[in-house]
Amino acid sequence: MNTAEETASGETSAWGEVTPDAARRLLVAAVEAFAERGYHATTTRDIAGRAGMSPAALYIHYKTKEELLHRISRIGHEKAVEILRVAAGGKGSAAERLADAVSSFVRWHAGGRTTARVVQYELDSLGPDARAEILALRRQCDAAVRGIIEDGVAAGEFDVLDVQGTTLAVLSLCVDVARWFSVNGPRTPEEVGALYADLVLRMVGAK
Repeated sequence: MNTAEETASGETSAWGEVTPDAARRLLVAAVEAFAERGYHATTTRDIAGRAGMSPAALYIHYKTKEELLHRISRIGHEKAVEILRVAAGGKGSAAERLADAVSSFVRWHAGGRTTARVVQYELDSLGPDARAEILALRRQCDAAVRGIIEDGVAAGEFDVLDVQGTTLAVLSLCVDVARWFSVNGPRTPEEVGALYADLVLRMVGAK
């Protein structure tokens, strides 16, 4: 499944906020190119060609290649924050909320692995200001998961000695799915999400 197909299936419905259509096409083409070749090996000509446009047309919508990456990263991280905050603020026990957070986050990384690879692994390609903005969004992701784990420890549901370290481990597990998941593999995004939710609950010693 390429990025365009992921868009059609709903993963990149977040790109719906990118207008006009030409700007959206360029952004989707950039995601594909960055995921395939890496940010530094991708040229603006590569991106424009994938979008069926001239290089000059790209600069009408994006001043630089980095601006494209920044927008992709910001939208992707805002979606990640939303997924985790919804789970953290849901009803139910800490164990139920943590399982929901993990399964939802994993499904997003598996179902939209092309986008997620760019969002999660091209951070160091951003300039200082853009990188600082994305790091702030990552801290919000961390806070959402850490809050659930802290709730579970306080309620006696979880047995965790190092909340901060465990939070990092949980997020790392989820993020890494984007690196290896394949539609030709033995599990669907939903099945991987359920598996990881179970693994994380075991990790925190859920009662």
